[in-house]
Amino acid sequence: MIHKHGGDVYSHKVRLDYSTNLNFLGMPESVRKAACEGVGFSEHYPDVECRDLRRAVSLQEGVPESSLVFGNGAADLIYAAVLADKPKKAVLCAPTFHEYGQALRTVGCRTETVFLKEENAFRYTETILDALTDDTDMLIICNPNNPTGQPLPRKLLLKILSVCRERNIRFLLDECFVDFMDDPAAATAKPYLAEHPELFILKAFTKIYCMPGLRLGYGICSDALFLRRLTEYHQPWNVSIPAQRAGVAACGEQEYVRHFRSLLAEEKTWFPDALAQAGMKVYGSAANYVFFRAPGDRGEMAGRLLERGILIRDCSNFEGLAPGYYRAVIRSREENQEFIRILRGIRTEVRYG
Repeated sequence: MIHKHGGDVYSHKVRLDYSTNLNFLGMPESVRKAACEGVGFSEHYPDVECRDLRRAVSLQEGVPESSLVFGNGAADLIYAAVLADKPKKAVLCAPTFHEYGQALRTVGCRTETVFLKEENAFRYTETILDALTDDTDMLIICNPNNPTGQPLPRKLLLKILSVCRERNIRFLLDECFVDFMDDPAAATAKPYLAEHPELFILKAFTKIYCMPGLRLGYGICSDALFLRRLTEYHQPWNVSIPAQRAGVAACGEQEYVRHFRSLLAEEKTWFPDALAQAGMKVYGSAANYVFFRAPGDRGEMAGRLLERGILIRDCSNFEGLAPGYYRAVIRSREENQEFIRILRGIRTEVRYG
């Protein structure tokens, strides 16, 4: 069966989608225009080298063009990275993004799971280091984690990098949500790429530019041989012309990102507090979403919200979680106020214990 994600607006009538971690300002107009112009040019094959996009991302990220690889969304690159290395044993945390484990299973990889504990608010801890043994081939971590919203502490990141270099472990670090953090420059592992060829940083245009339907992700790594192998496992023309042109336009939208981040900063305080006041047990919120538990709930809340046209991410199908855990994206103040009002009404109506 296909793992269910958020964003299923095709099966239901949805007024407010709180299930996908997207920028609530929507796609920038320049990106939309560039994608449409790309459709008009699509009687040609895409540039397999993604040259214009490569130059734009290189300038934006401050990394060499040669260190970049592009894919049909970040998920495409997860599968390609696993195929390129074909690990026999990998370490994952739980709960976390489902596609990591799914990709590893395609190559018959055995996984060891480090379960993040509720008593630690599902934070990353040094128990990860204990799992990195001599027979470990790959480690995959999401920073900040999805769905928990908890960041990877810098001190722990440095320890993980040291162990991975010493034991020749490929470290796939998913930074798709790092741009939503309060200080992305202090959170990213980009400064360590040159001295850690085992590090592969995964990013995407999907979330921050609200363009999930265009499918555009990229990876950054200083290991040229690994990138060559990864590219060999890609199908040719895996990034469409509309996606490439949209990505170039997105790289020029610095003011849009600054404006969004200023709005997000206010809501990152208001929304988790409002959820807590509504009776929710709130955990992480380092990115643009909030992970929480509804005490007494057995999984009914998502359905009751959907009856009112609101889609929320039910996290019960994440490994390590049970019914009653949810993730909600942070949207505009007006929308968030409506969400909280409806949530309060549901809690009163059901009379949870």
